[in-house]
Amino acid sequence: MRAALLPDRGAVKVAGDGARSFLHGLVTADILNLRVGEARFCALLTPQGKIIADFIVAEAPAKNGGGFFLDVPRAQTTALVEKLNLYKLRAKVTIEDLSAILGVLAAWGGRPPPYPTPLAGEEKSNNPAPEAGKGSEGVGLRYADPRLPALGIRAMLPPHLFATAASRLGAALVEASEYEAHRIALGIPHGGVDFSYGDAFPHETDMDQLAGIDFEKGCYVGQEVVSRMEHRGTARTRAVPVSFEGAAPEAGAPIVSVNRQLGHIGSAAAGRAIALLRLDRVADALAHGEPLMAGGTPIRLVKPDWARFPFPGESEAAE
Repeated sequence: MRAALLPDRGAVKVAGDGARSFLHGLVTADILNLRVGEARFCALLTPQGKIIADFIVAEAPAKNGGGFFLDVPRAQTTALVEKLNLYKLRAKVTIEDLSAILGVLAAWGGRPPPYPTPLAGEEKSNNPAPEAGKGSEGVGLRYADPRLPALGIRAMLPPHLFATAASRLGAALVEASEYEAHRIALGIPHGGVDFSYGDAFPHETDMDQLAGIDFEKGCYVGQEVVSRMEHRGTARTRAVPVSFEGAAPEAGAPIVSVNRQLGHIGSAAAGRAIALLRLDRVADALAHGEPLMAGGTPIRLVKPDWARFPFPGESEAAE
C-alpha cells in the first residue's frame, strides 16, 4: 500500500445546527443521509449548472465537535468559501478555511486496517481539528474515496502527522506524483487541469459516472440544467482517458483529426492522459479511419471500467 500527501488539496469546515440542511440544499449529493465514516463526492454549481468547485464531504462525530469537512482543490477554497457565505443568509452555520492547518493524505493499492484505526496520536477523536488554530494530535478524519474503490482511502489531518498516519495504515509514504499517475491511469479527471472551473458541467467531468450526482434528491443550485442533461443525454463533451507512446503531449495541447479540432489534453503520466473531447466528433473521426493527434503525438481512447456512457470505438477496451 502507498500513501501520499496531496499538496493541491485544501480543507473547509462547515459546522453548526443548520450545517447538514444548508449543504444538502446547495450541492449535487445527498447530505441528509450522510453518516460518520462515510463520504460524498459532490459539487457546488452556478445557477447555469457549471462547476464552481467539486469536493469530497465527510462528517466528524458529534462527540468530537461534529461538522462537515470538505476535501477541496486548494485553488478553489477561497471561491467556495465566498459562495457558501453568500448563500448562508440566516442559516446557523460557520464556514472556515482550515487549509493552513489541515492537509489531505491519500492511500491506495492495498487493504487498509479496519476502521476506526488511530492514524496519529493517541486521542480517541475523529475530528481533525477539534480546536482550530491549536493543531491536533487526534486520529484524523478518515474516509473511503467515494468516487471509485480503486482510489483507496483519504485522511484529513495536520501535515506533520502524515508520516505517522501512513505508517499506521501500513503504507509507504511516496511522492504525490505517484498518486497522480494512479489517478490518471484510472481515468479520473482533476479540476483545473483536465477541465476549467466555471466552464464545465458535471456530466462533462464524469460526476454522473463517479457518484457525484444524486438524481433522486430535491432541489439544489443548478439542478434543472443537470437533470435536463441527464434525461436528454446531451453531454457530448466528456473527460476520458487516452493512451500514447513516448513523451507526453503538453497539457492544453489541442487534439485534432485530419481537419478538425476534437478537444484538448489535460494531465498526463506514464503513457496515459485525460482528454476533454467532443465524443460525437471523435466517433465520426474514428468511423472515417482518421488518427487522433495531440501536439503531434498519436493518441488512442481507452474506455475505463466505470464508464457507462456510449463510448466512441467500443472495441477499444480498457487495458
